[in-house]
Amino acid sequence: MSRMNSMEEVYAKLSSDQIAEIEEKFAKADAAQKIFEKWSQEDIDRTIQAIAWKVANTQTFKELVKMGIEESQFGDPVSRENKKFKIRGVLRDALRQKSVGIIDEIPEKGIVKYAKPVGVIACVVPATNPDLTPAGNAIYALKARNAIIFSPHPRAAKTGGRTIELMREGLRQVGAPEDLIQILGQGKAKINKDFSEALNAKCDLVIATGGQGVVRRAYHSGTPAYGVGAGNATMIWDETAKNDLYQAAHNTMLSKTSDFGSGCSADGNIVIHDSIYAEGVRALVEVGGYLLNKQEQDAVKQVMWDEACHRLSNSVALSPQRMTELAGFSIPEDRKFLIATGTGSYTESYDDVWCREKLTTLLAVHQYEGEFQNAIDIIMAIHEVGGVGHSVGIFSFDENHIHRLALEAHVGRIMVRQPQSKANAGAFTNGMPMTSSIGCGTWGGNATSENVHLHHYMNVTWVSTEIPEDKPSDETLFGEFYQPEREGRA
Repeated sequence: MSRMNSMEEVYAKLSSDQIAEIEEKFAKADAAQKIFEKWSQEDIDRTIQAIAWKVANTQTFKELVKMGIEESQFGDPVSRENKKFKIRGVLRDALRQKSVGIIDEIPEKGIVKYAKPVGVIACVVPATNPDLTPAGNAIYALKARNAIIFSPHPRAAKTGGRTIELMREGLRQVGAPEDLIQILGQGKAKINKDFSEALNAKCDLVIATGGQGVVRRAYHSGTPAYGVGAGNATMIWDETAKNDLYQAAHNTMLSKTSDFGSGCSADGNIVIHDSIYAEGVRALVEVGGYLLNKQEQDAVKQVMWDEACHRLSNSVALSPQRMTELAGFSIPEDRKFLIATGTGSYTESYDDVWCREKLTTLLAVHQYEGEFQNAIDIIMAIHEVGGVGHSVGIFSFDENHIHRLALEAHVGRIMVRQPQSKANAGAFTNGMPMTSSIGCGTWGGNATSENVHLHHYMNVTWVSTEIPEDKPSDETLFGEFYQPEREGRA
């Protein structure tokens, strides 16, 4: 099917206002991008600094966080404010790389690489990050000399609109075309799934951050796309974690409570060696966990999942007090997260939903016995239910265990003795690329297993010049299987 026919099919689902808005905004973005791609590296870097500051200065970001939580009813106003540092991290990484002209040279291979923009990018924004996702994606998009149009979640469309408005002010401040950054659904045309799908089909590249439905629609748009997989980040505490159990528990608390556990990197499960299991659970309680009894655990389960194992959205990103209130009981105000006990069956059934992605302030603890391979097997089983390709954390001082996990785990990233929600997407204390979009590779149905960062937002032209011949002999190439052949032999 041609792109024109595809657009006709997509547009058949839209109102005339929606079609008009997409056509108008794409035309403006395309014109702005063609101007901007001729700018110098210095001026481009100045531009991304301007748009980042407009959003990430402390007072403004605090206001955006308040607005986003009031609008969406998702998240924690205190910890979400720390996401302004993620914007700083994305800006840091972008400023340290080139995106104009030659970006890499490999003289011994006669290769020179030139950066090129992709054009107009469509970006789907989740309700849980209506400020961070637009800012981070706009920095990378503009650094690579693209324009970008955002499609916000209906539940946080006003916050998304305000974030884009601020960045457009930054563009005007440096004399850049303001239509480099735009957003759908702020006028007559109301945002919905079909509207977003049409934008994806119209643009040159899609960056999709959100639930699996959002990602699947991005991949089905006919446009090249980078999406993310389900998180369900899982930790292993082996027997060596006993050397610093409080720190292990503190890391998990930080990860589990950040923005009320709404991030895909928030610890969902811990698999603990049986020799330290009881002590480990006590450490989790010490740092703010509330251990659910069986009756309470059953009540919380009914709040979080229906009997077909579908996640209920009204329990996403809630405080533990609000979670338990919905479940019909109360807990002390000083408790920061809930702890459920996994059954260890790891099936698709409702009997053991605790190994699935939570996206709220609930953690499941599981026990393993004996060899470290048993922990790896449990991790793999959990991820087959949900979370394959995303991430694993390990609190261990055994380098062999870390190495074995890295060899076997079907994930794109492994965090060693770090809070996953603060480390997976890049931190100032690790070398992971800063991002708000985490690829899960083919395991999770994604085009990349990397953190989606600057090089995913650009095309690259390879220029090749001739080098001295690099042609190994047949004996070297075929090794023990090589057999001399006579001239003219068939």
